[in-house]
Amino acid sequence: MTTTATAVPTTTSHTRTLLVCGAVAGPLWAVVSLAQAATREGFDISRHPLSALSDGDLGWLQIANFLVAGVLTVLGARGLRVALHGRPGGTWVPRLVRISGIGLAAAGVFVMDPADGFPIGTPAGVPTALSWHSYGHMVAGTVTFASLIAACYVLGRHFGRAGDRGAAVLSRIAGTALLVGDCWAMTGGAGGSITLAVGAIAAMLWVSTVAARLTTAH
Repeated sequence: MTTTATAVPTTTSHTRTLLVCGAVAGPLWAVVSLAQAATREGFDISRHPLSALSDGDLGWLQIANFLVAGVLTVLGARGLRVALHGRPGGTWVPRLVRISGIGLAAAGVFVMDPADGFPIGTPAGVPTALSWHSYGHMVAGTVTFASLIAACYVLGRHFGRAGDRGAAVLSRIAGTALLVGDCWAMTGGAGGSITLAVGAIAAMLWVSTVAARLTTAH
């Protein structure tokens, strides 16, 4: 009986720690990215995606940002798996969040090519030929965004069935923001890098918010 009684708090504490990792991932990535966007010489968020911050002498900061946020997201997904077990979305939300975390880490490993004047000294416009790691970054980004969008919509269903209409609406708004932002950027729309940044941050922050809310139950 003593062993059983002490095992429950240990498991609960472990789950809470994992959820905290997920709660930290989104805000951390957003703050570090936006701080660099505001201070890195030559960077213009209206023309350059936040991924471009991985280039240049200080590129290691954004690379580390991707890697750390990715690992925290994967850990958070493990917490979500326990917290949502047996509930609507309890299977697919953790899986999709885990995939997005792996994609984030991969985006840090595969750095996009310098382009459109950043870092300073880079020719204007898009490179005529892309490197293998730039293609890798594009694939990683696609995987990350697609899984985040799907996770937000599944969370919308989860909260809808739970009767939490506000959270259901916010889930769908976050997913739609990323979907629209990504599509707009991919089609070359004006300010596409801004809409993509807004969408990505909105989706990541919402997943982190959900993880933070679940910590109170674990």
